[in-house]
Amino acid sequence: YIIYKVNLYLYMAIIPPQRKSISMVKAQLLNPATTSHFQVSVSFLSNEFNRYKRELGLNLDQGRLNILCSEASLPGSRFATTELNNNIPGVRERHVYRRTYDDVINLTFYCDADQYLPVRFFEAWMNYITNMTSAGDNNVKNETFSYRVQFPREYKGNLEITKFEKNLDSRRQTKILTYKFVNCFPLAINSMPVSYDASQVLKCTVQMAYSRYFIEDRPRGVIPRFLNALRR
Repeated sequence: YIIYKVNLYLYMAIIPPQRKSISMVKAQLLNPATTSHFQVSVSFLSNEFNRYKRELGLNLDQGRLNILCSEASLPGSRFATTELNNNIPGVRERHVYRRTYDDVINLTFYCDADQYLPVRFFEAWMNYITNMTSAGDNNVKNETFSYRVQFPREYKGNLEITKFEKNLDSRRQTKILTYKFVNCFPLAINSMPVSYDASQVLKCTVQMAYSRYFIEDRPRGVIPRFLNALRR
């Protein structure tokens, strides 16, 4: 009986070659997803945050900030496993005990020439986290300056990345893919070199920390916020 089950399994695992027409190959292979169609939405909502935005002269345009994001990464995860060696002679077994996520996700933004919006936004967010202010007795200009960070629940914001295709408004619509991140906040703002060499677009890269992500099911069709930002 055991031999019969093994032979049946091996027989079912064999996939014989199949003849496919050119039209079938085109339909299955010639519609690949591209890397240049995505939307990033990052925000932080807090009444106390307004004070830190004003200190840096930030006039926040949320739609413009999102459209300025030029590079991002779809996140990944892996399983942490424990190994059992030779419990069955000659066999190494692995058993899952935890799912782990990437430590950070990098977001790269084009910097606008009006107010350097991404730089001011994330600097204000980080100032809010550490209570760094330029007003009052204990301000950053004092030699005896000190700070106390906010509680974690006070400074964590929202981040989502949506992947779609250029056929967003066509009849054959792609079912979009939206990653939502939990407990995210800016971990670091990378340095931005400037020089007198040939001019290039100034970019601001921010490392965002998060606890985990999940994929949210969204209906097919238009992404209103993204299209509204494009029309401005």
